[in-house]
Amino acid sequence: MRILLADDHPLFREGVKPVLHKLDEGVEIVEAIDYPSAFEAMRTAGEIDLALLDLNMPGMASIEGIQKFRASFSDTPLIVLSAADRTEEIRQVLAAGAMGYISKASAPEVIVSAMRLVLAGGVYAPPDLLAPRGSAAAEPAPAVNHGHRAHGLTERQIEVLRLVAQGKSNRQIADELHLTEGTVKIHAAAIFRTLGVSNRIEATLAAQRMGLT
Repeated sequence: MRILLADDHPLFREGVKPVLHKLDEGVEIVEAIDYPSAFEAMRTAGEIDLALLDLNMPGMASIEGIQKFRASFSDTPLIVLSAADRTEEIRQVLAAGAMGYISKASAPEVIVSAMRLVLAGGVYAPPDLLAPRGSAAAEPAPAVNHGHRAHGLTERQIEVLRLVAQGKSNRQIADELHLTEGTVKIHAAAIFRTLGVSNRIEATLAAQRMGLT
């Protein structure tokens, strides 16, 4: 798994790296220090499985940077890591196309869980930041159209499902898609959950019904 980590503070980048390795021991981290270097890394570093961007970096205004990133690299799951805690700003980030918003004050286990959710095709936002003070629950996050989905699956999940339907093992799928086996397992679990199936045979039958074989 290859993750883009873009933040203009070297100390923060170093601090978050051990957390990223909890997501996948074999993770490869591509670093960027501002929006221009983040865009350059996306173009030159090979396929990026997940992008983590600081909201306020040099080179572009915050929301504008997120919008341009999403427009340029629409297939890459994008999470914003930020110290900002204003509800309206969080909503703007999600509306701009980010699939997650994680506060830099979050515990490591929260960050890992949020990344797993986004990689599985979900959207993460901290409920305590979106909920009005004193309320029992957060308002739902704004609806976001991330595009490139079929049957509720992302393009990457469709690719994994096709290979599952061909009878390939997680290791073979990982080799073919240049992923780690752990990442394939995350995608497979999300596919099973989305399609309401419990094993690879049922997933294969679902793929056939969807015309993916």
